[in-house]
Amino acid sequence: MSSTNTTQRARRGAALVMATFALNGFTLANWLSRIPTVRDELGLSEGQLGMIILVGSLGSLLSMPVTGRVIDGLGARRTVALTAVVAAVGLTVVAAGVHAGTVWLLVAGLFVTFMGVGGWDVSMNYAGTMVERGLERAIMPWFHGGFSIGTVLGAGVGALVIRAGVGVPLHVVTVVAVALTLVLLCTRGFLTADDLAAGENGGEPDEEVRGARASFTGVWFERRTLLVGLVVLAAALTEGAANDWLALAVVDGFDAPNEVGAIGLAIFLLGMTAMRFLGTALLNRFGRVVVLRLCTAMAIAGLAIFTLVPVMPVAMAGGALWGMGAALGFPVGMSAASDDPAKAAARLAVVSTIGYAAFLVGPGVLGLLGEIVGTRHALLVIMVPLVAGLLAIPAARELPPASAAPRTEDSRAGGRAEA
Repeated sequence: MSSTNTTQRARRGAALVMATFALNGFTLANWLSRIPTVRDELGLSEGQLGMIILVGSLGSLLSMPVTGRVIDGLGARRTVALTAVVAAVGLTVVAAGVHAGTVWLLVAGLFVTFMGVGGWDVSMNYAGTMVERGLERAIMPWFHGGFSIGTVLGAGVGALVIRAGVGVPLHVVTVVAVALTLVLLCTRGFLTADDLAAGENGGEPDEEVRGARASFTGVWFERRTLLVGLVVLAAALTEGAANDWLALAVVDGFDAPNEVGAIGLAIFLLGMTAMRFLGTALLNRFGRVVVLRLCTAMAIAGLAIFTLVPVMPVAMAGGALWGMGAALGFPVGMSAASDDPAKAAARLAVVSTIGYAAFLVGPGVLGLLGEIVGTRHALLVIMVPLVAGLLAIPAARELPPASAAPRTEDSRAGGRAEA
């Protein structure tokens, strides 16, 4: 396969990977928009809800560390398809639990759901790094922008469905059926390691592209990888706290109806989406370190406004700023973990696992604090990981070109703004 054909396949693969990110976000946001309804229908307290969300997070933490090995064996295309099926099965069980009013079935379904979502997340990010390699430029923020578009659409659909009075089971099962069908179609056009090998080596297998099996244990002891993981952890908790609790914070904090809570979540996600599509240009001009520091400052300011200002329109504006600040930590962390393609799958698994470890503590802590000070004010605790992530940001600086392929756009700018 010629280099031109590989580039064409990479462009097509980029569109399909972005669609897969969008479908992931759409599915997740539809579920998240129904959390207040599920709480009310099952009579759950904030603390109980936090523990239930925590169990789901454990599913992700179990699946993420092994997903790199699965990718190494099956490839990104099959791994995305497999994990999307697992997530769909889990959400179907969730719908059954809500329909039956059975908490243990809801918990079991969320555990399976987030096992699938965790693996889906790692594998689609790996598929994105392969597209970057094929295109020879970094576009990871665009893929995460696609995820954000999906979440905005999902939150919007959720608000409309709530207003229309559609029950949670019918809503969730319908979304699952549509999203899974489209994901399975998208994965058929993903760029593969063989495509890259054909373009780079005349069709000979490329072990660098496929990944190094021996690296899966060693990467857990790499200082840079662990620090990048801390950056992603702060970003994941900042974003995840909004996903899990922002709608409820609006509903309880301002005595608003459930659909207004869903709108509040949509505003946060719109801010995140806008910043993700601006992200590649900003990274090209200013470099990773400066942009991540700016985003962290925005997240801190937006979070403070949302949690402390008693006027709902101003608080909503703070939510938008919070979303913009939370936008780039995760995608830039994924790119930083993938600078060396030989270890990309292993490092992505490590960084993703560290990032999602935030959900081991976050949901339960926020739920318990919410019972004491209210959900909206409890979100102030997110300031702690934001500051910790700020200190670790220099680790995300790009590796030297000899160690990284492709060269990302901020390296072409000479890293001038990262000193």
